[in-house]
Amino acid sequence: MSQPEFAPPSGPPAHVASSLVGEPTTPTIPLNKLAPEAALRRLELTVVRRLEGFLHGDHAGLLPGPGSDPNDARPYQPGEDDIRKMDWAVTARTQVPHVRDTMSDRELEVWALLDATPSMNWGTAGVTKRDLGIAAIATIGFLSQKVGDRFGGYIMRPDQLRRLPARSGRTALYGLLRRMLTEPLVRDHESGPMTLGAGIEQLSRSQRRRGMRVVVSDFLTPGDSEVDPDVEPEWERPLRRLAVRSQVLAIEVVDRREIEFPNVGDILIRDPETDFERYVNTSDTATRERMDAASRAQRERIRVALRRSGVGHIQLRTDRDWVADIARFVLSYRRVASILHQPPQGVSR
Repeated sequence: MSQPEFAPPSGPPAHVASSLVGEPTTPTIPLNKLAPEAALRRLELTVVRRLEGFLHGDHAGLLPGPGSDPNDARPYQPGEDDIRKMDWAVTARTQVPHVRDTMSDRELEVWALLDATPSMNWGTAGVTKRDLGIAAIATIGFLSQKVGDRFGGYIMRPDQLRRLPARSGRTALYGLLRRMLTEPLVRDHESGPMTLGAGIEQLSRSQRRRGMRVVVSDFLTPGDSEVDPDVEPEWERPLRRLAVRSQVLAIEVVDRREIEFPNVGDILIRDPETDFERYVNTSDTATRERMDAASRAQRERIRVALRRSGVGHIQLRTDRDWVADIARFVLSYRRVASILHQPPQGVSR
């Protein structure tokens, strides 16, 4: 059987094809094609209540919006937070400006964490993994919103975790997606203290109110070559803690050429987050089989870790229709959500 040749797909713009060999400089998905509402409209009435899960139940009234009950304090974000919500007691104690939000039981809060590290800037099917992750966030946002519900986001870069405040309405959701799309791309080999585990931990600590949390990443840890599923990745324990209080969806974004290596002769394999570089002869069948086996073991370890964490798991690929994949997941998810998200014994919701 002849091996398929590896070539960029015909049709996409020049900047998309160039991202196969160089770093992308612009988004590969336009804002108006992130989540076609016509394709989601039939699912919305059926799925929304299931995606909300059993955490809040049906909304109790017609007065959505901030309530009078105080929420946890969090660091003040200049230009985003109302200074009238400043918590002066916590500010004086910590010497860092803090605000305190109010919460209302009538609204659902969804927070999405987008992994924007260099490994997410790669794609061989006309779209990068980062932009596919934003498309997944858009789809979940459209499916999970009702009147008064709020959707917020975090963008995880190697040096910081940027917060996008939660707001209600389709216009606010489009604004959040636009800010994610226009976020400057992280250059290869850019380093910092932020890891996926640290980002999930910070999300868990800063958003203590129960709701839905969406974590979008390729779940690859720089320098981690472990493939034994019994060894926990560094992000598993924080994700497990996050799932105790909230309903969590983990969206794993992969590219076809990460799991199916092509027959293109000698190629340079380079890790965008570490200094690893190695030439590999992909024309050798045994070499490709070993590489494919290692990739499958790596992805199996991620799948097992997510299952142990008790979260919903969607795997999206850059060469497939993400809307159809999410729709299939949602339709099957409602049958197992109540079992999957059971809290550990002795822990109450």
